[in-house]
Amino acid sequence: MSSLPPLAILLGAAGIIPFAVFAILAVSSSPDRALAAAQALVGYGAVILAFLGGVHWGFTLAEPGQGRAVRARLSLGVVPSLIGWVALLCVIVALPVLSLAILIAGFVGVLVVETRAQKRDLLPAGYMAMRWVISVIVIAILTTVLVLRLVGAHVLL
Repeated sequence: MSSLPPLAILLGAAGIIPFAVFAILAVSSSPDRALAAAQALVGYGAVILAFLGGVHWGFTLAEPGQGRAVRARLSLGVVPSLIGWVALLCVIVALPVLSLAILIAGFVGVLVVETRAQKRDLLPAGYMAMRWVISVIVIAILTTVLVLRLVGAHVLL
């Protein structure tokens, strides 16, 4: 399998920016700003989880096949979207902390599944290196916001 195009790496890395910006705002001292930013953070996280599931559909459909493995891979590609949707439902009913926990679990789960897929040579070279770096940063950002919101800490903005 080929390595990743530089633009894919650049765009993947740039995808961290909204996580960082909304994370800072989600722990701001203004309650209204913090809630809106937490909702935006969860919304963006849900969209990215859905995108990650779609990536696996693309990988699977690019190499047409039949059988149990293809069905399983396509089915698993839907799970991140469902996790993101549940996180969105929770944030709508003003449970941003639960939404953050759900997103963290979703990103960890996708990383575990992708790592297993890589061991079976189902992903392009370089993909997992990029995904590990980005996922660890995103999980760290979401976890930091979760912990700070749980303890009631704020940053002055």
